Amino acid sequence: MVTMATHVITGAGSGIGAAVARRLHARGDELVLHARDAGRAKELAAEFPGARTLVGDLADPDRLSWAFSHQSLPDRVDSLLHVAGVVDLGGVGELTPKAWHHQLNVNLIAPAELTRHFLPQLRLCQGHVVFVNSGAGLAAHAEWSAYAASKHGLKALADSLRHEEHAHGVRVTSVYPGRTASPMQTKVHQQEGKEYDPAKWIDPESVATTIVMALDLPRDAEVNDLTVRPGR
Repeated sequence: MVTMATHVITGAGSGIGAAVARRLHARGDELVLHARDAGRAKELAAEFPGARTLVGDLADPDRLSWAFSHQSLPDRVDSLLHVAGVVDLGGVGELTPKAWHHQLNVNLIAPAELTRHFLPQLRLCQGHVVFVNSGAGLAAHAEWSAYAASKHGLKALADSLRHEEHAHGVRVTSVYPGRTASPMQTKVHQQEGKEYDPAKWIDPESVATTIVMALDLPRDAEVNDLTVRPGR
C-alpha cells in the first residue's frame, strides 16, 4: 500500500498557498490546511474535499500552543509549507508598534512556533520545511522596513533550522518570489497608490511549480534558496 504524503499548509485560502494546495490535492496527497478561525476552516474544507483543517491565529502566536492542544494534530507530516503572510507599508517614522508586532508575529514568530510543534513528525518522516519568503527578505527598500525585517528574520530562521536539522534528514527551502499576482499584491498597490495590473506580475501557479519541484526533488539533493522573479 502506497502511503500518500501529508502536507501542512498555511495561507491555502488564496494566492501562492491556494495554488500549491490545488496541485497537491489534485495528485491525491493528504492536506492539513491551517485556518485563522472556524469559519475560514469550513471554507477551506469545502474547497478541498477530504482535507483536514487546523485552527489557530498566526497573529497571536503565544496562543497557538493552546489552540493546538484542543485539536488533533497529524501523526505524519512530510512537509510544512509556510505560505501565509501580511504586509503593511510605511516609513520608519510612521509605523506603530502594533504594525511591527503584527507583521513580525504572522511572518516570523508564528512560522517558528508552527515549526517547533511539527518538528517531531518532520524528523520521523525526514520531511521538508518550505518558507515562502519574499524579495524583501533579501533587500529592504523605503517604506518596507517592518515587512522586510520580518522576512529577513524568516531567512535567518530557515538557515538556522537547516543546519540544526540536517542530521535528522529534514530538508529546508526558502523561496523568494518577486511581486506575485495575489490579494497581497492588490493591497500593496493600494498602499503605494498605484494602479494594479496582475498581468505584470508572477502568476501564483508559477511559484507553486517551483515549490512542488523542491518537494519532489530526489533525496540526494536539497534546494536551499530559490529566487523567482517576474519574467515579463
